[in-house]
Amino acid sequence: MIVLWIVLGIVVLAAIFGVMSYNRFVQQKQLIKDSWANIDTELRRRYDLIPNLVEAVKGYAAHERATFEEVTQARTAAQQAQGVAEQAEAENVLTAAIGRLFAVAEAYPDLKASTNFLDLQTQLRDTEDKIAVSRQVYNDTVLTFNNAIQTFPGVVIAGPFGFSAREFFETDEAERAAPRVDFGSATGAAPAAPAEPAEPGTGGASGGTGA
Repeated sequence: MIVLWIVLGIVVLAAIFGVMSYNRFVQQKQLIKDSWANIDTELRRRYDLIPNLVEAVKGYAAHERATFEEVTQARTAAQQAQGVAEQAEAENVLTAAIGRLFAVAEAYPDLKASTNFLDLQTQLRDTEDKIAVSRQVYNDTVLTFNNAIQTFPGVVIAGPFGFSAREFFETDEAERAAPRVDFGSATGAAPAAPAEPAEPGTGGASGGTGA
């Protein structure tokens, strides 16, 4: 009888442990989902800014069609990306393209001094900072979850209930820093600008156009 009670006690404890572990994994998955939603919100804000940046630069350098098309195509690819790994790869490509757009803008002092352009640059920098913070939170949450389901005793519960490791959102931070060019000063020596801008330099964006 004593042995029976001991066995019964072990079964009850195992069941309690299983329920607690299952609930913890479910909660962690929800945290991952919520933290990814924060990244997605900031990425969408980034996408909304890009057409305005392109239009602002286009007003001074309409001949740089290849650069504008590259940015637009990269933005579209990022918007259509599926899954964490594909999203990260697409964001790296987009970040590099934005960096080349800013490199073009460096040749135009009037553009660099434009209040509208400086405001767009500030908004982009702020958005990039928020993406970086959200990315860190997401990756920390994923790390906690992955460790929990891949180590004992959590691994005993994770497998049978279909809990599997989640992907990290890994972006190239060196590339992401590329757009962070300081256009705050329009004075001093500047690279020679190509002939004449395609349109009179107003320094303002003509409005975002979706990709």
